[in-house]
Amino acid sequence: MTTLENRPNTALLVVDVQNGVVGEAHERDAVVANIGGLVERARREQVPVVWVQHSDEDLELGSDDWRIVPELTPGDAEPRIGKRYGDSFEDTTLETVLSDLAVGRLVVVGAETDACVRSTLHGALTRGYDATLVGDAHTTGDKSQWGAPPPDQVIAHTNLYWSFQTAPGRTAGTVVTKDVDFAGTP
Repeated sequence: MTTLENRPNTALLVVDVQNGVVGEAHERDAVVANIGGLVERARREQVPVVWVQHSDEDLELGSDDWRIVPELTPGDAEPRIGKRYGDSFEDTTLETVLSDLAVGRLVVVGAETDACVRSTLHGALTRGYDATLVGDAHTTGDKSQWGAPPPDQVIAHTNLYWSFQTAPGRTAGTVVTKDVDFAGTP
């Protein structure tokens, strides 16, 4: 039900699953495995997979920390989007890439839940996309020393509130990996 005209396709958006981002993340191995399974399913179903990689002063472009985790390998033809802000759309080529692929619906996975994943979900919805969060395929590190809730609570809360997001002509929602339907709606 996207508000973007002539954009019937779905894409899997893999946000910041990089060594320096998920190295100490909550349930890292299980989340990366779920993402890997979704990437393989998307490829089998001919659903575009779009990879996003963050860089900044702590995540230097080209460094080992910047690289996507070794368990996941972007395909040669799969778009890779470099970004410097939380929202994967902000000052990047993501919108152009998705438009060229006729994508109006995103299935979002990655890290970090309380930063780039959340910003990207909201950015997608406000730009007219349907946006589905895969509840067991995103993660975050422990920021409780700075006053944040523990990671499992951050993840649970994000899954809860995203399941109730709506906007005129757009859908949002949260599903688990096994229930992702690339052809359907959230």
